[in-house]
Amino acid sequence: MRALLFFLFAGVTVAAEPLPNILLIMADDLGYGDVSCYGSGKLATPNMDRLAKDGLRFTDGHTTSATCTPSRYALLTGRYPWRKKGTGVLPGDAALIIPTDIPSLPKVLKQAGYVTGVVGKWHLGLGGGALDWNGLIKPSPNEIGFDHSFIMAATGDRVPTVFVRDGRVANLDLTDPIEISYKEPFAGLPTGKSNPELLKMGLTHGHDQAIINGISRIGYMRGGKSALWQDEDLGDTFKSEAIKFIEQQAAKTFFLYYASHEPHVPRVPHPRFVGKSGMGPRGDAILQLDAAVGEVLDKLEELKLTEKTMVILTSDNGPVLDDGYVDGANEKLGAHTPSGPLRGNKYSAYEAGTRVPFIVRWPGRIAPGTSDALMCQVDLLASLATFTKQAVPSATDSETHLEALLGKAKQGRETLVEQGGPLALRQGNWKLIPSNQAPLKRTEFTNVEVGGGREPQLYDLSKDLGEKENVASKHPEKVAEMTKLLQAAQAARTD
Repeated sequence: MRALLFFLFAGVTVAAEPLPNILLIMADDLGYGDVSCYGSGKLATPNMDRLAKDGLRFTDGHTTSATCTPSRYALLTGRYPWRKKGTGVLPGDAALIIPTDIPSLPKVLKQAGYVTGVVGKWHLGLGGGALDWNGLIKPSPNEIGFDHSFIMAATGDRVPTVFVRDGRVANLDLTDPIEISYKEPFAGLPTGKSNPELLKMGLTHGHDQAIINGISRIGYMRGGKSALWQDEDLGDTFKSEAIKFIEQQAAKTFFLYYASHEPHVPRVPHPRFVGKSGMGPRGDAILQLDAAVGEVLDKLEELKLTEKTMVILTSDNGPVLDDGYVDGANEKLGAHTPSGPLRGNKYSAYEAGTRVPFIVRWPGRIAPGTSDALMCQVDLLASLATFTKQAVPSATDSETHLEALLGKAKQGRETLVEQGGPLALRQGNWKLIPSNQAPLKRTEFTNVEVGGGREPQLYDLSKDLGEKENVASKHPEKVAEMTKLLQAAQAARTD
């Protein structure tokens, strides 16, 4: 009888445990110190803090890059963007820079049975060049693995200022076709440069071309009036689309890449948030983002999906204050510190350029707490492939750090290449910025340190998190070792 029972049980196939939904919330220009659970800022962000309270807060989580297009490219492809030409900050009419024939994060998750969607900021190009905005836009996010997409092509400060749903401009009247130019203005239309009296938000640099909704943008646009967004409603629109996707896919297993636009410029929060932060539009936009995060989390709770969903919240790069518009971001900052204890900001090779909020919550599966493991968004591709039992793409820079992501290991990456102005290298708590020709500062911005210098910079972050003391002269052997490691990383191929 005992033998019979053994064979009976041995023949039973145990069903695999269901995979969780994955909700990846990507903020835009949100700094390490802009989220109150990171302990340095003066803004209260209770909903992002709620994620951290119930989840795992990484103190050393990174993007690959200190600007948006390259960091988003790395997130979705698992590849360092500096390996590929054309991955810098893109104009709004750029062609898609992610090849449609390579592995991607949404493709991997589709193979695992996920319904995949993207809502929000894209900024990775669309089409194959000479794009016609009035017909089917292809390739789009749908060609790199997303089943559903509702996006802005680039950023709020670049034309076209329209939404694109599954490869077509939403709400477009074809009798008023869209025309886009990044070379010449359209005759007869006002611009920020020639008609500043029409602006409801002044300029500090750039952003002086097409005027839409009283805001001057980068690039020129005419037509498409029925499809134009209202900046004040942008955050609500993306939040509503994210919630709609969750509702529609609630009975399935889904991956949603929810790419918020806050607090990127132009900062035009909805009137219900105006003045709430006491820090001007940038602070108000962060409060708007936090409220949107709260509504999405509430929807998961309402649909009884909280325990079935892994939520990852992060940002595409570090913070910036004056980024082209007169919105009081510097003057109204007060005691708030967007970079927290870190040096640098967006565009910078210093830590604040790429070290960002990085929180993961999966109730009952990831124990709440903090982790100082060195983590990077480029590794989500390999880590989630491993998690969903899919083949890990070999021709990438993505490393599997699933145990660290789930809070079961303290060790993450051993080394990480950071792309600011120059490339930099992290090795454990050591940080090297090699000698380079980059400028010390971006003069068109306020207090933006690039990290340039003709002498190597070496920092021991275990003692000097703010990168104040360059110890390169005291540790020439470490400089030499890390320089070789960086050179080797640059020489490695991923194709």
